[in-house]
Amino acid sequence: MAALLACHQLAYLHLCATCGITVTAYRDEAEGEMVETADGARFTRVVLKPEVRVQAGDDVGLAARLHHDAHQRCFIASSVNVSVACEPNISAEAART
Repeated sequence: MAALLACHQLAYLHLCATCGITVTAYRDEAEGEMVETADGARFTRVVLKPEVRVQAGDDVGLAARLHHDAHQRCFIASSVNVSVACEPNISAEAART
């Protein structure tokens, strides 16, 4: 799960930088479902739950949509035999007055 999380985060931060979104905070506490069998254990589902804060005035909708693109670019998510979902929570910093 840590590798999935890191790969997604790096792809996401790259896309944000390319699109002019300034990420001021990023935190993810991924969750995974695992089954145990006679042969060992394996993940059956992983859910990434990134909490992202962007600079005031940035496009929060675009910041949310970029998670989909980041997931498509994550080579680890494309390589594993497990369902990987992403449920981002995006917020903007309060505007300074």
